Amino acid sequence: MPIPDFQSIMLPLLKFAADGKEHSIQEAMYHISKVFNLSVQELNEPLPSGREKKIDNRIRWARFYLGKAGLLESVRRGYFKITERGQQVLGSNPTEINTRYLEKFPEFVSFRAERKDKDTITRVQDEELGKRTPEELLEVGYQSIKQDLIREILNQIGQASPRFFERLVIDLLLQMGYGGSRSDAGKTIGGTGDEGIDGLINQDKLGLDSIYVQAKRWGATVGRPEIQKFVGALQPHRATKGIFITTSDFTEDAEEYASRIPTKIILIDGEKLAELMIEHNVGVSTSHTFEIKKIDTDYFTEE
Repeated sequence: MPIPDFQSIMLPLLKFAADGKEHSIQEAMYHISKVFNLSVQELNEPLPSGREKKIDNRIRWARFYLGKAGLLESVRRGYFKITERGQQVLGSNPTEINTRYLEKFPEFVSFRAERKDKDTITRVQDEELGKRTPEELLEVGYQSIKQDLIREILNQIGQASPRFFERLVIDLLLQMGYGGSRSDAGKTIGGTGDEGIDGLINQDKLGLDSIYVQAKRWGATVGRPEIQKFVGALQPHRATKGIFITTSDFTEDAEEYASRIPTKIILIDGEKLAELMIEHNVGVSTSHTFEIKKIDTDYFTEE
């Protein structure tokens, strides 16, 4: 039989997790292959890029969407289990689970609404594709994948320990050229015990100037009072520059305040943090590489 699409995999995947135990992705892939009686050739059929098997990719997306609806949850890296809501859904004996079915859950509706706001690919589906060049469509696809990656990065950060978050910030700042050596950065940036870290870090490898860093792994929006306290904390260190990092976002009042004070304060919200991690290859790796080539008109010019 043909390889099932990711929506067709949703219900069998949820039933597989019905025992309430933790299951690995590999276990799920083995089970789904049996449910759909996939041949060896079908199991090994790659995506056009050749970097991932098609069935593996579709199972991964089915799990992702079930998670966004609160039917499955990640328990540790590479493992998931069913939630109480997932058990309730199975108890109603659905004949099919697809994205339309998942829209009955507010978390999934919010996820889709957020994606429509940020992902141009959703709007492209409502337009005539003939108005766009193939290169533009590739860019739309890239932006959609990037937004999904940003959401996954922030989800992973939220599940990580404060110690790991501290290491992540150090890794990112080092990759961006701050802090000198790892040992130097590790000594000057430390935990505060309130789901955040703060400290001084060198702006350059010679330590000619210092930047005060504060990072908060918060779910709540950061307001102006927090930025004011941050600015006040710079004075004892004689620092004139600061970086405030949060895994959430900032209020407009906080951003306006930071933009008009003499002290140079850079605000990095959760989405920007994830973008910087992607740009500087912190916590991510290259999955696919595509080369877009064009005609070399010089080569075809005859003298």
